[in-house]
Amino acid sequence: MTWKPSLLLLGCLAPAAALAQTAPSPPSSTAVTDLAPVMVSGVQPGPGLWKVGRGGHVMWVLGVSSPLPEKVRWESSDVEHAIAGAQEVIGQPTLKFKAKVGFFGKLFLLPSIYSARKNADGRTLDEVVPVADYARWTALKARYIGRDHGIERWRPIFAALELANRALKAANLSSSGGVADEVKRLARQYQVPITQVRYEVDVANPRAVLKAFKAAGPDDVACFHSTMVALDTQLPQMAAHANAWATGDIEALRKAAGVEDPRQTCMEAITGAGFARQLGMDDIVPRMRGMWLDAARRALAIHPQSFAMLSMNQLLAPDGYLATLRAEGYEVVAPDDEAATVPVAPAPAASSPAPASSAAR
Repeated sequence: MTWKPSLLLLGCLAPAAALAQTAPSPPSSTAVTDLAPVMVSGVQPGPGLWKVGRGGHVMWVLGVSSPLPEKVRWESSDVEHAIAGAQEVIGQPTLKFKAKVGFFGKLFLLPSIYSARKNADGRTLDEVVPVADYARWTALKARYIGRDHGIERWRPIFAALELANRALKAANLSSSGGVADEVKRLARQYQVPITQVRYEVDVANPRAVLKAFKAAGPDDVACFHSTMVALDTQLPQMAAHANAWATGDIEALRKAAGVEDPRQTCMEAITGAGFARQLGMDDIVPRMRGMWLDAARRALAIHPQSFAMLSMNQLLAPDGYLATLRAEGYEVVAPDDEAATVPVAPAPAASSPAPASSAAR
């Protein structure tokens, strides 16, 4: 795992860490099953597009998911047609850390970065997490990591992240499936401008942040617990959710809402920590939501057609982003609704490149 000053905290929010579940599950046996989930493969269409409209203007919205089947080639003609006829593409909300240090500054920070991911006073995981959680960790680590004594001294949140990364790979799951990259490629191909909805956190003094992280970092035991529960008992559900996305099974995605992005416990642990308040991250979730909704409202007001991406949970939640737009009077049509229509690609100009879909991995 590569650690950089600008990614130290972002790593806690990575898709692999999203395996953590908020709802507690009954403890299972610490013996991990050897049956790997069966994943779909080959060319798959992904889910259909949600349609948001008002006053004759329309925005096509793609729900994205993590994790996804590793051996799937995503090819969606609907997405390509929607982007080809759009005047703007809006990305899903993201978080970026900017560390104001040069190359040599990063080199000098490396020792601090590595020490920040370790427990204080040289303690090991079995000394800082509950006995039941450590028993789960021991069994899962034996399967997905093997004999690595060094990781036993990591903070629970970082150990959970590393274990989740290994478990996803072993289950033939990819963190992103390359969906965002494919959307960017299509936008470039059809010369459609991309609006990045990005909340940037300036880290003016990385050393001070690292010091604050050690002194007032997240209470990551809850994150560790929920990640162990998820890896021990819920990998099949995650695999089913990934398969449902790949095959476009909207009903299955609705039933599994919450499985795709179950990182609330880890997110709350991070944003509620003292160092996060110093960085202005304590209200980051509503800020990112507001930024995306403002971008969507603006695009719908000025463009006949636009295209956007959201996580499937943000899209399907009863109080999610599209629910907010619906409450404001926008028409929202799901892809499996009888009123749903398929985007029609505009007639290409003689000099326009021929439509093409590439593998998304």
